[in-house]
Amino acid sequence: MKRFLSLALIAFCLTGTTQAARSLSHEDYVTRIESCEAILREFQADPNYAIPREVLQNAKAIVITNQFKAGFLFGVKDGYGLYIARRADGTWSLPAFVSAGEASFGLQLGGAAVETIFVLTNEDTARLLYKGRFNVGVDAAAVAGPKVAEVQRINKEILATPVLVYAKKKGLFAGATLKAGWLSANNNANRDFYNTRYSLPEIVQGDWVQPQPEIGPLMQFLSQIAP
Repeated sequence: MKRFLSLALIAFCLTGTTQAARSLSHEDYVTRIESCEAILREFQADPNYAIPREVLQNAKAIVITNQFKAGFLFGVKDGYGLYIARRADGTWSLPAFVSAGEASFGLQLGGAAVETIFVLTNEDTARLLYKGRFNVGVDAAAVAGPKVAEVQRINKEILATPVLVYAKKKGLFAGATLKAGWLSANNNANRDFYNTRYSLPEIVQGDWVQPQPEIGPLMQFLSQIAP
């Protein structure tokens, strides 16, 4: 049994290394942007998931992520996302690529796509991604955010919580899990997509990076729902 578990762990690690080593094309990055835009649109189209305008207007940054959870022995979430910050003048920044993941251990079956939007409500929390890996719920408190269908939950205490989490799961998943979600800047993706030497902080706070036309639909929709 121990030998089986060791082999399973080795196979898992090798798979992750192979995926990480695969280089992405510009079209791959565009697909990720379009996926994150679709997630935001789907959330906002359903009052049971939609983020209230008041919450979005209060946000200092949002992170849209798409992960896949496979649940045989290791329930591992690994995925990608976009980080978009409010600038000092109130406008939204260029989207920056991030990586997202969550490892949980236990005997688990099934799999599910996990789409999540994190609303970061203060500047200190919004800047955690500037420094490296951000462990959601550890480095900053996180609670489920109020939806449009439950606007009565919106109050000063909720709006002051560092991270409001909006999650939608697709697929079946069975088994108790230990959750420790994390986010980190994917600066290789940022440099490749924007053809720049700058990393996440400069991309979202500065004006040195040339916007790519493919971000247009996402940014227009975000400005529409949270001007």
